[in-house]
Amino acid sequence: MPIKMIASDIDGTLLQNGATEISPLLFEQVRALKEHGIAFCAASGRQHGSLRKLFAPVADDIYFICENGGICFTPGGKIAGKTPVKREVALALSHQILDIPHFEVLISGAETSYLIPKHQDYLDHIRYFVGNDVTVVPAPEAIEEDIVKVSAYCPDGALQYQDEWRRRWGSEVQIALGGSLWLDCGVASKREGILTVCKAAGIDPCDVMAFGDNHNDLPMLGAVGHPYLMQTAPAELGSLPYQKADRPETVIGQILENI
Repeated sequence: MPIKMIASDIDGTLLQNGATEISPLLFEQVRALKEHGIAFCAASGRQHGSLRKLFAPVADDIYFICENGGICFTPGGKIAGKTPVKREVALALSHQILDIPHFEVLISGAETSYLIPKHQDYLDHIRYFVGNDVTVVPAPEAIEEDIVKVSAYCPDGALQYQDEWRRRWGSEVQIALGGSLWLDCGVASKREGILTVCKAAGIDPCDVMAFGDNHNDLPMLGAVGHPYLMQTAPAELGSLPYQKADRPETVIGQILENI
């Protein structure tokens, strides 16, 4: 079947080995794909504003799956779908994170990250290194809009807390590792995200190629017809029946050569 959309995770997939900027080659490829009627979708736990900055040269031409599928956007910035967390659950999660002395909380709205920072370094990290649009609030209850994700920043590593949080919150939200230091709590996953953008684009998921490198990418990879797992993925994912790739740009280049 012809490929009609290419979706890719960002951190660890398009951004490897500490990279903070998308390769200019990918922007060229996105433009070439568009000329051939193939859409591109950036899929991430990041917020919409951060992703638009990262993909600035092509931001108006691509789809975005943001907040691990909690909110999705069509080219041009129209919301394609939003799946908020129940407010009472989001507030309880936020307070649990705030009650752990060395944790920090990040509460995701549609276009901003709400922070109640315990340390200036954390605020600076989210605002300047991650590149999020940030709103500092005095308490979670001050947030008036829908909450699409609540994240715990765990400076001593998130994996050790995952099972405990799933036992506590698994009936209310999905708990996913967002890299080594984040626990992301939301109702949606990248599976819902890719299905949402496919519906908006009028594309069958069987005609989608997707790239990912970690546990939170598996729902998306399992929903599409052409899944690729990065060779840098954790060892426990190596046995999954997905094609392997070193970088998405390599595979995309091969597709463009064969059109």
